[in-house]
Amino acid sequence: MESMLNKLKSTVTKVTADVTSAVMGNPVTREFDVGRHIASGGNGLAWKIFNGTKKSTKQEVAVFVFDKKLIDKYQKFEKDQIIDSLKRGVQQLTRLRHPRLLTVQHPLEESRDCLAFCTEPVFASLANVLGNWENLPSSISPDIKDYKLYDVETKYGLLQVSEGLSFLHSSVKMVHGNVTPENVILNKSGAWKIMGFDFCVSSSNPSEQEPKFPCKEWDPNLPSLCLPNPEYLAPEYILSVSCETASDMYSLGAVMYAVFNQGRPIFEVNKQDIYKSFSRQLDQLSRLGSSSLTSIPEEVREHVKLLLNVTPTVRPDADQMTKIPFFDDVGAVTLQYFDTLFQRDNLQKSQFFKGLPKVLPKLPKRVIVQRILPCLTSEFVNPDMVPFVLPNVLLIAEECTKEEYIKLILPELGPVFKQQEPIQILLIFLQKMDLLLTKTPPDEIKNSVLPMVYRALEAPSIQIQELCLNIIPTFANLIDYPSMKNALIPRIKNACLQTSSLAVRVNSLVCLGKILEYLDKWFVLDDILPFLQQIPSKEPAVLMGILGIYKCTFTHKKLGITKEQLAGKVLPHLIPLSIENNLNLNQFSSFIAVIKEMLSRLESEHRTKLEQLHVMQEQQRSLDIGNQMSASEETKVAHSASQQIDKVFNNIGADLLSGGESENREDGMQGKQKRGSLTLEEKQKLAKEQEQAQKLKSQQPLKPQVHTPIAPVKQTKDLTDTLMENMSSLTSLSVSTPKISASSTFTPAPSSGLGMMFSTPIDNTKRNLTNGLNANMGFQTSGFSMPVNPNQNFFSGTGTAGVTTMSLGAPPTMSNFSPLTIPPASVKQPQQRPTDMSALNNLFGPQKPKVSMNQLSQQKPNQWLNQFAPPQGSPVMGSTAMGTQGNVMGQAAFGMQGNPFFNPQNFAQPPPTTMTSSSSASNDLKDLFG
Repeated sequence: MESMLNKLKSTVTKVTADVTSAVMGNPVTREFDVGRHIASGGNGLAWKIFNGTKKSTKQEVAVFVFDKKLIDKYQKFEKDQIIDSLKRGVQQLTRLRHPRLLTVQHPLEESRDCLAFCTEPVFASLANVLGNWENLPSSISPDIKDYKLYDVETKYGLLQVSEGLSFLHSSVKMVHGNVTPENVILNKSGAWKIMGFDFCVSSSNPSEQEPKFPCKEWDPNLPSLCLPNPEYLAPEYILSVSCETASDMYSLGAVMYAVFNQGRPIFEVNKQDIYKSFSRQLDQLSRLGSSSLTSIPEEVREHVKLLLNVTPTVRPDADQMTKIPFFDDVGAVTLQYFDTLFQRDNLQKSQFFKGLPKVLPKLPKRVIVQRILPCLTSEFVNPDMVPFVLPNVLLIAEECTKEEYIKLILPELGPVFKQQEPIQILLIFLQKMDLLLTKTPPDEIKNSVLPMVYRALEAPSIQIQELCLNIIPTFANLIDYPSMKNALIPRIKNACLQTSSLAVRVNSLVCLGKILEYLDKWFVLDDILPFLQQIPSKEPAVLMGILGIYKCTFTHKKLGITKEQLAGKVLPHLIPLSIENNLNLNQFSSFIAVIKEMLSRLESEHRTKLEQLHVMQEQQRSLDIGNQMSASEETKVAHSASQQIDKVFNNIGADLLSGGESENREDGMQGKQKRGSLTLEEKQKLAKEQEQAQKLKSQQPLKPQVHTPIAPVKQTKDLTDTLMENMSSLTSLSVSTPKISASSTFTPAPSSGLGMMFSTPIDNTKRNLTNGLNANMGFQTSGFSMPVNPNQNFFSGTGTAGVTTMSLGAPPTMSNFSPLTIPPASVKQPQQRPTDMSALNNLFGPQKPKVSMNQLSQQKPNQWLNQFAPPQGSPVMGSTAMGTQGNVMGQAAFGMQGNPFFNPQNFAQPPPTTMTSSSSASNDLKDLFG
């Protein structure tokens, strides 16, 4: 990559150096900027040809430069001869003005290093095109390297040279003297121009009919640049030292031969022995046959043979050559006509331009672009000729690439887009709108092309509006959506509403119907369909156009009409139109068919929607019922325990729980749930209960805490011990009887202290679930030990409401309660202060008179026990007696609410009816009283 860059850099540097060294200091550079070296021309291809521009006008030119370094090898006088010969040729060319001669735009300027002059833009010399690349830059342009002459270019080029010679011979009375490929220049448009008048000979008697042209003898000692090219020189120059106009015609024949033979001349000449070569050449020319001219087209072969004839008088003159049939080719004639176009009037031009579309397809693209297109665009300044020229320009544009169109054609069309007169210009553009929109850049479309369409829609001519409306659908897909939505559609709508022409209104509706597919669905629904209701006309054609737009929108896959639009706007509009009196039977049938189709779809869509809604409602209803059933099941489970507890406490006393009324309300609420739907408050309450149950289930199981009993200190026996022994003996005598009516009466703790609810022993599982107790929780009865506080109130003192009288029955064995009471005998109890007997007030209750210890000791055993007997008619609950399942005393009296050591399974034995050990009862009483 670096080597390529270095090579490119060296090439550019070399070219720049060549240009700088060649032109630096020359006065030409004051007015012209010299560009790239593109070609070479002139005698011996001594002139380098550069691109150039005029500084003041930026006009493109060609700069011919002769570098004096080329003649450094010559002597000074030879240098002077060469310079004089070159100057003479340029000066003569500058004086002559003709379309077939190279046009000089700046005369020759000389500096110390070079000669330079400027001409019209040049492509190359004919010698360069034919493969002679002498004095060209090392990197030859591909344009020259790959250039191939078309037949029409060759024919017309030779015709142009013939015309140029005719001008010199007839008008100027001059012999060119050096007609060669080096002195034929192809300008930028491809026209062949003559230059190189270094050896021209003017007539010595120009006023007479037969001019005489003096001729100089060939001097082989002169430098080659001071002599004409002998390969194209007529034999009489050398052999008879004479020249005439026929000598140039011989040179023309030699050029024609070289053109058809890849630049090779007919004879090779030895410049060292020129006379001998020409003598041999003369002999060959005298025997020249058609076989030697096989490369020349047959229709011109005889004319070339005549041109190469040894006798000058036999050769055709220039004027005769211009009229030979070979040059009657359609392409050559067309190009010739373009060259003389400025001489024609408008009528002749119009006739020519009308027939030109038939000729253009026969011409090569390069010829059309280089030669014809500039001539056509030059006629745009004449408004009357634009309708005749424009179709040909657009036809050429179709064959051009997008880049060529943007570079060569679009700049010329810009002013034409804005012309409103004559009206045919607009029609031509509308017919070729697809071409314009395809090749024109988006900015130019927006700024030049579409405004022209808008003007056509607003034109006063009905024919223009109709044509525009008919053509718009053909290129609608090429118009950008914003322009169509915001500019084109509103103008079509205005044309439909404001016109007085029925044809324009119908064409507007047809145009809208055809471009619906390029529009957005919601734009059609919100803008196009409401517009249809604004059309005032009721002619059948208009009504059918309206129906067509509705039908196209309704049936199009991309568009479609919503059922809301159908029901609210479309059908209310179509149905009244369908009964217009102007409609015939077929038109009415078309209306009814579309209306029925719309109604059918409306029905199916809405029915489907309602069915889906119905299914969703049913599913929602089933989900709601399922939720209510699950909620009611949870409510039943949550309230089953409270129902069981109600039954228990109704049996032992309805007033035991202070929350009885709330439970009754819950029962009533449950009944309401069964009767009807739940209220919001009820649902909230159910949710709270479910949340509480979930919390209880998620709690960690309670772990038993072992309380080590404190061994009581051995006390000295006092009167209390004696009293206890006496009472226990009395108790044993009384209990030994078979009747159990004389049971102790206890008042359980108040309902507020009974935190753990329990039920009958029938359904243990439901009780455990309801109460929140873990069924796997084990209570060791041997660990049921609590130190007794003598001051603690285990029993209520008054027989208030809610007190339940229970019959106590001891279990068969009281070993489970043994750790509660008697301390080991070996432990000596410490001295205690006299026992405070006020705690016994709660035992006996306020309704009983206070009894002293002496009175108590004097009472009979049965009388003392009767104090604990239940009142007459009070319920006795054997199953809940002490030591049985649901032990009231163990829970209520000892504060065992939620005690982890309480396990109903430890008390599952049936209650006994008698007490077997009086000592255990005595021990219990001892523990109770301290």
